[in-house]
Amino acid sequence: MEKSKVYFTDMHVTYRENLQEKLTRLIKTAGIQNIDFNKKYTAVKIHFGEPGNLAFLRPNYAKTVVDIVKDLGGRPFLTDCNTLYVGSRKDALEHLSSAYLNGFSPFSTGCHILIGDGLKGTDEALIPVNNGEYVKEAKIGRAIMDADVFISLNHFKGHESTGFGGALKNIGMGCGSRAGKMEMHSSGKPTVEQASCIGCGMCAKSCAHSAITITNKKASIDHRRCVGCGRCLGVCPTDAVEPASDESNGILNKKIAEYSYAVLEGRPHFHISLVIDVSPFCDCHSENDIPIVPDVGMFASFDPVALDMACAEAVNRQPVVEGSLLSKQNHKHHDHFTNLAPDTDWKVAIDHAVKLGIGSKEYELITI
Repeated sequence: MEKSKVYFTDMHVTYRENLQEKLTRLIKTAGIQNIDFNKKYTAVKIHFGEPGNLAFLRPNYAKTVVDIVKDLGGRPFLTDCNTLYVGSRKDALEHLSSAYLNGFSPFSTGCHILIGDGLKGTDEALIPVNNGEYVKEAKIGRAIMDADVFISLNHFKGHESTGFGGALKNIGMGCGSRAGKMEMHSSGKPTVEQASCIGCGMCAKSCAHSAITITNKKASIDHRRCVGCGRCLGVCPTDAVEPASDESNGILNKKIAEYSYAVLEGRPHFHISLVIDVSPFCDCHSENDIPIVPDVGMFASFDPVALDMACAEAVNRQPVVEGSLLSKQNHKHHDHFTNLAPDTDWKVAIDHAVKLGIGSKEYELITI
């Protein structure tokens, strides 16, 4: 089988070419113009960053991608789905406010922002996962599935549950609705935090399976009836409904691969990863630590699996930044991500994605 092509450039610039111009050259050299964008809705999936975290990608990079798509005749929009946890991006209004606070707007990026799973994180499309080991029907943000073309723009960094966050993490977890994220993180059975419940009954009204009852002004969920649809998560006004976090990291990684399959199957897609500010944790944190390795560069490919492999191996070739969290770990594994998060194996998602036919681990790295 022919190796997938992954294109790379470092972060060095000259007076003739700045970083945005260099990113444009990388993306075009990688062949994005081979996609038919003419009048096509194009979802550009990005992480807008949790307020307080400063490691997320700057909106300037998003504008570069958006400008290319528009030049090719496409109709791009930036998108992400609401978060499962309680933070500043759990509904579309807070999510948009967070994006604006972090510099993402139609004026700074040249396109509109659409939150993929709607106001309360319940606007989802149910997508079959052929040969899915754990997921038979993925719950993906509807706006993302309505797009004709899909592009992922990824900040490559560490992650405590998946080893690293790259293309597959940005696609699979990021495009899941709130209920989809619950399915990936748990067996899909939420509970009610009684102290926070005000007994309003909104969750019971939204449940199509009569799994929720209100007793003494408190809600409770019968797991024998609950099907894990997650509607109660979206409608609770006090965030009293909580998902379990009881899935093993290995299964979590496999579910992310299966959700990625649901997002990508059957339509053109392209992927860009920037290996800069490689923070030890996800951009979902409301804080970030110093990078664990020096900045590496920018990568692009039609194959998200090969892209993640190239980025991971590039990071593992880098020296550890002195004083970083990685520098304080036991380095017996000879793998930066395993040393940083020894309770998870990032290769599980890669191998499962290959099994599903998303892409290949074998790649040819082409430096421009």
